[in-house]
Amino acid sequence: MGLHDRIKSSNGNGNGNGQGASATHEAHSISGVQEAPRDPGSIDPYAELKTRVHHACIAKLGPQLFSSDAAGDLTEQVMRVVTEQLALDRTPLTREERRQITREIADDILGYGPLEPLLRDDTVTEVMVNNYDRIFVERAGKIERTTAGFADNAHLLRIIDKIVSQVGRRVDESSPMVDARLPDGSRVNAIIPPLSLRGPTLTIRKFARDPYTADDLINFGSITPKAAHFISACVRGKLNILIAGGTGTGKTTLLNAVSAFVPGDERIVTIEDAAELQLQQEHIITLESRPANIEGKGEVRIRELVRNALRMRPDRIIVGEVRGPETLDMLQAMNTGHEGSLTTIHANSPRDALSRVETLVLTAGVDLPLRAIREQIASAFDLLVQITRLVDGSRRVTHVSEVLGMESDVITLQDIFLARPPDEEELASGHSKLIGPLDCTGLKPHFLEKMATNGVAVPPNFFEQAAGGATFSAAGYGSFR
Repeated sequence: MGLHDRIKSSNGNGNGNGQGASATHEAHSISGVQEAPRDPGSIDPYAELKTRVHHACIAKLGPQLFSSDAAGDLTEQVMRVVTEQLALDRTPLTREERRQITREIADDILGYGPLEPLLRDDTVTEVMVNNYDRIFVERAGKIERTTAGFADNAHLLRIIDKIVSQVGRRVDESSPMVDARLPDGSRVNAIIPPLSLRGPTLTIRKFARDPYTADDLINFGSITPKAAHFISACVRGKLNILIAGGTGTGKTTLLNAVSAFVPGDERIVTIEDAAELQLQQEHIITLESRPANIEGKGEVRIRELVRNALRMRPDRIIVGEVRGPETLDMLQAMNTGHEGSLTTIHANSPRDALSRVETLVLTAGVDLPLRAIREQIASAFDLLVQITRLVDGSRRVTHVSEVLGMESDVITLQDIFLARPPDEEELASGHSKLIGPLDCTGLKPHFLEKMATNGVAVPPNFFEQAAGGATFSAAGYGSFR
């Protein structure tokens, strides 16, 4: 006899089922959303039992859940109480079922409920909750559905509120969208009714416990050893670098790996909407923007933080992403002596990245001619790195381009490294890859003198193309560790 049948028999003539339906109807009214019918295969036979035990544990522990200082002691105490309450309940359970239910109830009380196993799974890079009973994850660049699910919309709303309240944010009908982060730095976005018509939606972009390094990106095939060493030299040579890419391509991961090349004796100021960068240097200041409070006051935008950073005597300014008027202040900082600054932007190609920078500057409301804005952009950035997510889920650096300057009214670019798409013959043969390796184009950049003045020299033959399509191994250039 399965668990579901045993619960039915222990409840007699179905009174328990009637109570469960009443509770579910009450949850519907709490969430304010008419829930779609749940898939029959996703109905949790443990739901009613877990609800009873959960409520009993909350009633027994009470304020201890918030007053305990030692997280380890609290975890042990919750597990003990959950075990005791399950023993008092007369529902027959196997040892494995009892262990699973104990773990799930403890996760709900102490953590984020059904999300906890997914957050502990290192193979999961993104968690997407489309509805209370529809949770998807991303593994190795591919999206798949999981068997996990929440009890109802009210349960999901409670977990969302628990996440955002930890970082001083709020989510309700007056503020139905929120960006937050988990204690480990993972990015969280939540949107609830009335904006989300089918119920609360939650997206969590997980970050690796150990930040990816340049060696890791080389092992993944995201970048070649030679290109990685060139970018390393550019960072140490205090070039202003713009990293461009689409959503989920790995811009922040690449920025984190690239920022590791900044010398440890330089003062670094990082500015982000939600603190995600995991820099390992000692002399670092982390700034984070703040949304308006419930009265609509107290907002601190990225733009104000960039302006304030200029008064903090920074050697480097790292802006997690430019997406608004702060782009103008970032350009001003780069053009007024703050060399070696790094930032990212959403764009599909190097040319699109420059066009988007221009558009974002215009959002600042300045009355400048387009040529003057383009001259500022051409003077500010030295190097542009484009990263792309391919259809197989892999992330690849496809362009490493130098920003040469203005030619007539156009900003000119020069590709230093380029990953070329397959040609017609390769496509016809059927043996072609999605994109070729990131090879040197043979063109010599013009900023080598600027790098040399900062004590970084690149050998003259570094930019020669490999004969016969030879590949470069990490051993030929050494490790970054």
